Amino acid sequence: MRIPAIRAKIGIWDYYVTTLTFEQVRDFVSKIDNNLHQSEGLKDLIQRSITNNFLSIKDYIVGQPEMFFNSLVLAVYDDYPDWKEIEFKYNDIETYQMGLLEFPGNHKVFPVDGQHRVEGIKAALLENPELKNQKIAAIFIGHSNTDEGKQKTRRLFSTLNRYAKPVSKDDIIALDEDDIVAILTRKLLEEYPVFTGKRVINAKQKAIPSTNKTAITSIITFYQANLEVLKIFLKKKKGIKPTKTNIDTYLKFRPEKIQIEEFEIFLCNFWNSFKTKINVISDYILIDENENPATNYRNNENGGNLIFRPVGFLPLVKVALDIYSTEDISFDDIFDRFNQINLNLDSAPWHYVIWNPVNKSMIMNSDAVTFLMLKYLFNNEIMSPQDINKLKTGYASKISFEGNISDILNDI
Repeated sequence: MRIPAIRAKIGIWDYYVTTLTFEQVRDFVSKIDNNLHQSEGLKDLIQRSITNNFLSIKDYIVGQPEMFFNSLVLAVYDDYPDWKEIEFKYNDIETYQMGLLEFPGNHKVFPVDGQHRVEGIKAALLENPELKNQKIAAIFIGHSNTDEGKQKTRRLFSTLNRYAKPVSKDDIIALDEDDIVAILTRKLLEEYPVFTGKRVINAKQKAIPSTNKTAITSIITFYQANLEVLKIFLKKKKGIKPTKTNIDTYLKFRPEKIQIEEFEIFLCNFWNSFKTKINVISDYILIDENENPATNYRNNENGGNLIFRPVGFLPLVKVALDIYSTEDISFDDIFDRFNQINLNLDSAPWHYVIWNPVNKSMIMNSDAVTFLMLKYLFNNEIMSPQDINKLKTGYASKISFEGNISDILNDI
């Protein structure tokens, strides 16, 4: 194998930047075996770090014509390949950094960073051999099969993997052009009255700062709410079981335009009912966003309204969708019913579940009880005995109830 490359140095490492075809990756890049450890247990530990995620990468390669990857970092066992430098001149610039990497013998190459990408490429070629001429960037480093050499490579392996960060949820929402939820979340943030301008806040966490008097919810919570709508859309309209695996796979590939439009219609129908049937939302959007429209609905005096807290907004969305998916009830009817329920936090049954009336503060980690409470208030007859028991137990725990638990819901 002979490939053009650029030579450079950082720290203790001389390295070479080049590209490899998928066919070359398949033929020349091996799994790590005794390159970092002699112990069979430790070698197995490294191999176990290759999860089934490589299958998702394989699907991405096969199904996404706009695919792109970060560079592979590859170690060459037991030394560097031969380097044939080429003098390069351009105007007054002269450099010997460019040249050819030549692998004249049985050099063994293994991935220090990019194990899943390597295995994904190999799996993709089994499914579609025509991908063999696709190219991926690669960085070659030297690896010496000595105790010192193994230590250096292990340190590089752990450093690259320790500090590699997955794409953040913020970046997915802002930039992803394959994730249908991200695509339509952006569109609603720009076009839909309830969520435009300052009415949705870009907070680092789901919680909304107490100083904010404008937003109904946070971008992350809004994305999660739209994701819940997608699950029901796929289940009811497409017959796709909304398992985590199915959803994760669906979000990795941009659907056809018609599918995006179908989901957009379903999503807007959901939010239209939310907007028109719940009075506090209808009133909220009539207030100019420069006049602190959320003040009466989220504050530190009486807590405000459950919908204006992420800990209540998402459970309400989930309950509405759960009822829609199991009962023959429209979104309009569902939200019309919720409009008649007392969602003010400074009242039973929200005391000590979401709102502490003494300290005048929010209570976190209440999503599960809130979900069940909302469903119970909507119509306890649609709840299973198991869910009723879960609600009684969870509610009793929240309010430190010491009486007969079977009577705990009587006064709600």
